[in-house]
Amino acid sequence: MHRSLAADPRWTGWRRRFDRLDRAITSWLARAGIVVLRLGLGLVFLWFGVLKFIPGLSPAQDLATRTIERVTLGAVGPDVSLPILAAWESLIGLGLLSGRFLRATLFLLAVQMLGAATPLLLFPAETFTRFPYAPTLEGQYIIKNVVLVGAAMVIGATVRGGVIVPHRDARAAEGEVSRPVAG
Repeated sequence: MHRSLAADPRWTGWRRRFDRLDRAITSWLARAGIVVLRLGLGLVFLWFGVLKFIPGLSPAQDLATRTIERVTLGAVGPDVSLPILAAWESLIGLGLLSGRFLRATLFLLAVQMLGAATPLLLFPAETFTRFPYAPTLEGQYIIKNVVLVGAAMVIGATVRGGVIVPHRDARAAEGEVSRPVAG
């Protein structure tokens, strides 16, 4: 009868070494991941915000200003909305980079993301080649924000002390009730 490779004693040492390495990597990822996510998201917002301060540098400025003008029924034109949007995004970026005032920063981010999704509804001819499944480059630029929202949600889960636990054993060692982990 054929013995399973996993049960073969020649592989036991390799499995232990791999498991030790895997635990070290996932522990490091759990410790560093939120910070890297927060800094990366902050850099993106600061970068895109600063671009909007310089007319013509942001590929999103035309669609953004037309969206704001339409939503405000013409009350806020591009000459006002673009600097406000630039400051708003830059402030989000600075908040994320500094790690200060994260609740307020994440609130500003949530409101900004709602506004950023609005062109999908207001300008479907510009955001889709075939509505609703074939986005244009502008539509793809907007839809990718789902990832930014997910990143903000993970960061938000840590505002009150939440952490990422690298493996189930760590929860059990901390005396937490063991619950099934999805996935």
